[in-house]
Amino acid sequence: MTDIIPTPALPSLPIEGDARRFPVRRIFCIGRNYAEHAKEMGAETDAIFFMKPADAISTARTIPYPPATADLHHEVELVLALGDGGAIMGCGVGVDLTRRDLQGAMKAKGAPWEIGKAFENSAPVGLLRFGPVPERGAISLKVNGVRRQSGDLSDMLLPPRRVLAALSRYFTLKPGDLIFTGTPAGVGPLQRDDRVTAEIEGLPTLEFSIS
Repeated sequence: MTDIIPTPALPSLPIEGDARRFPVRRIFCIGRNYAEHAKEMGAETDAIFFMKPADAISTARTIPYPPATADLHHEVELVLALGDGGAIMGCGVGVDLTRRDLQGAMKAKGAPWEIGKAFENSAPVGLLRFGPVPERGAISLKVNGVRRQSGDLSDMLLPPRRVLAALSRYFTLKPGDLIFTGTPAGVGPLQRDDRVTAEIEGLPTLEFSIS
């Protein structure tokens, strides 16, 4: 028996030093995992979880400005890549792109955030590095060479292993799952033609432009 429509290919990410790729099954995200970011958003410092679809992943050097928004924001994050048994295989640098105006409208209604968070190309991720996951080290983001976000991984309210444990209470984590672990303070708007450089100490840099 064949499918009634062509079976879509899984999105995948490149791996440092490996010709193989990492297929993406699901994307989990944690919000409010850095106290200063929670404060700048006027939120309590209690971590919350949400999701993006796997096809929100982008490895493109140029990302189109999304429709239906006039307030696209950047959020640099450590991204965990899970393997067998839901264990952490490695990590990389990601940016959670957010239609902040749409997210704010949904918050005001007490409604879900999907239209603000789960759109196409809203999860750029760089080269994955397999091996131990850092729990301290600088995390930052520049726009057109000007630093916007700056912090340290040790500032996380829930470090990577505790994020994994918290998520495991609600979901059976599987190989191919990604976890965006939250962003430090300094989130802000992006415009067309902006150049984004997202960095975490010891990991491959993520760079892209908005078109």
